[in-house]
Parts: sequence; C-alpha cells; structure tokens
Amino acid sequence: MVNTAFKPRSEAMTATPRFWPGAPTLHNFDVALNGTEFWTNLTNSLLVVGVTVVISIVLGMFAAAALSRFRFGGRRTVMVAILVAQMLPGTALLVPTFLVFNEAGLLGTYTGLVLAYLALTLPFSIWVMRGFFLTVPVEVEEAARIDGASTWQVLWRILFPLVLPGVIASSVFAFIAAWNDYLIAYTFMKEQSQYTLPVWLASFTNPAQGTDYSAQMAGSVVFSLPVVVFFLLIQRKLVSGMSAGAVKG
Repeated sequence: MVNTAFKPRSEAMTATPRFWPGAPTLHNFDVALNGTEFWTNLTNSLLVVGVTVVISIVLGMFAAAALSRFRFGGRRTVMVAILVAQMLPGTALLVPTFLVFNEAGLLGTYTGLVLAYLALTLPFSIWVMRGFFLTVPVEVEEAARIDGASTWQVLWRILFPLVLPGVIASSVFAFIAAWNDYLIAYTFMKEQSQYTLPVWLASFTNPAQGTDYSAQMAGSVVFSLPVVVFFLLIQRKLVSGMSAGAVKG
C-alpha cells in the first residue's frame, strides 16, 4: 500500500510489476487530499467516530458496573440479550435497521449513523468492561464506603482507575469498528459531503476512467494513520489490559 502510494499511475499499472517505485512522486497524495472531498469526509469521520467512542465507553461503563455490582430482577436476561446482540452479524441487521431509521427520519443524519455504530460497539464494550469490574475485589469498594464515599465517588475515584485498561481496550474496538465501516455509512448517508473516509476511498473508482490505484493507495495510507497513532498512544494500557483479562480467564 505504501509502496504503490509513491508510484506514478502509469508505473502502478504496468504489465510487469516492479516492487520499488522507479520515479517516486508525491502527486498521488496531492490528488487524494486536494482533488476530492477528503477534508469534509475526514471531519465527518472524526465527528461520528469520536461521539461513538465516547458514548460507547460511558454507557458501557455504567451498564458494566450495574451488571457486575448490583443484583436486580432480569439481570441475567439483560446479559443474555447483550450477548445475543453481539452475536448477530451487522449485515443481517442492515435492512431492518434501514427501514426503522427511514420511518424515524434518521437516514442521512449523523445521529442515525452514531446510533447504528453504537448497536455494533456497545454490547462488546459492556461485556469487556464487566469482566474488568468483576476482577476488582468488593472489599475495595466497601472500604471506600466506610470512609464516606458515595456511589458516584466509588465509581469515578475507585473503580474507574482500576478498570481503565478495560476502558481503553473497549475504546480501541469501538474506534476501529466505527472508523473502518463502509457499508453502514454508504447505505445510510445520502450525499457525498456526508460520507465518511471509507466511502471516500471508493471515490477513486470512476466507471469511465477506471480505478486510480496510486491515488487510492495514497488515500489508504492517510486513512490508516489515525488508527496507527491512536494505537501507539494507548499501546501500553492496551497490552496491560489484555494481560489482565488473560490472567482472569
């Protein structure tokens, strides 16, 4: 991908391929960034993905804390329902979700797109964070209550720092799932200016001129950078969270 991004279009389409670019060029990045709707679609992706990750983490943490710390009627039913929702493939839900959103007037809106992504990411976030909440001894929470901490203080000052690796692991999944989605964004949004970056990558295919593979690979490099940067920033916490989960299992 990186290699082809620096090749001229004629060199990328030769019958006898060459691995290294014979005449490296930055023209493909100029085409990708300035000759398309890149900046508009980038803003759309950052907005939708950011809101999805924040809501998924906040709601997932509340739900995980409730399912792991409180006993109430229907708790097991809720847990099974969340698990079933996670087992269903997203493509199987695309048509019924489209019909429901059409009736609700949510097609072509970022609110509808965020809700669709939450349906994919929230069940996973709840299950992952619930496992981390279960690893925290109840005695830690009881000691905080003896010292006069309220339920909110226990959650934010005691439990949240201890389950932070699980929060980060869930945020990575939610970020990648929402950032990489093509099908939902292409189906639910109506205008080119509303699309996200995965749909933007498909714009390099023109029925009349074919696919500009060099520019598309340059766009793919740019598209991958936020995921790489996000992963590098939270790599330590992610690895520690995976290790903690493995020990618990």
